[in-house]
Amino acid sequence: MKLPTSFLSVLINFLLGASWAFALLGASALFFIFINVGIFYAIFASFLGSLPGLFFVLLIEYFLMREEKLNELKKQTKLLEELVSQNRS
Repeated sequence: MKLPTSFLSVLINFLLGASWAFALLGASALFFIFINVGIFYAIFASFLGSLPGLFFVLLIEYFLMREEKLNELKKQTKLLEELVSQNRS
């Protein structure tokens, strides 16, 4: 998706990558901490450890989706205004 400025695009991509890294780091850290307790607990803990990072991934993806929808609605509005002005002429 093309964002209005390249700085915003770089920032969003950085935050998205950091969120994925945070999810992976949380999952692997808690997995290795709880592996001594049992494999089921380790898998469950790794799932819980990945949730904060995955939440931020979803939040950023939601922001990108809403931005894309807003841009598409602006394009459609512009086209409809042009059609209305052509019909009036």
